[in-house]
Parts: sequence; structure tokens; C-alpha cells
Amino acid sequence: MGFLSIRLPKFSLEKVIASERNLVFEVFSNYGDYQNLIPQHFPSIRILSVRGNVAIVEEHMNLGPDELILMAKHVSNKPLLHEVYVIGGDLKGSHFRHKFVEVPEGTWVTADVKIKLGKLKIKRLFATNRYAKYYEEILNNFAKLCKG
Repeated sequence: MGFLSIRLPKFSLEKVIASERNLVFEVFSNYGDYQNLIPQHFPSIRILSVRGNVAIVEEHMNLGPDELILMAKHVSNKPLLHEVYVIGGDLKGSHFRHKFVEVPEGTWVTADVKIKLGKLKIKRLFATNRYAKYYEEILNNFAKLCKG
């Protein structure tokens, strides 16, 4: 008898945004304004601590139909990288990494996402493609903000 192997949601998304890299980075890394910029995905944000390029943020995040409460550590390396480590809450142990590269067409954004489901229901363990689709929607809404 074999063991059940469960793959946790892990995926990468890429998108070229026809805007300058510094602008794209500023939009994606402006965590303090997420609730104003994309309230459909982040209805509530509370910054708890900021030290240099590291911030601890309490976030209410909508990922598709799932309403999640997170404690996140945002680390920015302007204008190349913005990472979010989920240090508490519903997705504790998850990691979101956004990389920004200048290309002739604008900015190439790569999002590497590792979701640790934690307290979410077991049936959602098999939803990798669904979570990629939901996160792509968030990226598309960020991209719209970069175009003005």
C-alpha cells in the first residue's frame, strides 16, 4: 500500500507590464495602500512595524472565494525584488516573491508563489490551478494600476 502524496500549491506567473520598472515596483510594494488600490483583494491592511526595508503587516486578503487573515513580513529590495513571508494566520509559512526586470517593452514581473494552506479545508489542497488563477487576477489588477 502506498502513501498519499499531497502537493501544496506552488506556481510561477510572468507578465510584461508596459511601464517603467520603478513605477511598477512602487505599485506592487506599496503594501500600506493595498486596501485603497485593490480593495477587492485587500479589504483591510494594518502596518504594525517598519524598519528600513522590512515591514510587519496585518492583512485581510481575498484569494478567490477564500477570506484570509495574515500576519506578513514584507521585504523590499528596490527596484528589483519584493517578497512577502506569511509569519502568522491562515497561510502561515507561505511565500510570495515578485521580481522586476527591465525589458524593452517595459517591466517583466515574475511572481513565484508557495502557498502553505494551514487551516484551510483539506479539499483545497488539490486546488493548485485554482489558486494560480486567483493570484493571476491580483497581478492583473496591479498591472492595471501601473498603466494609469
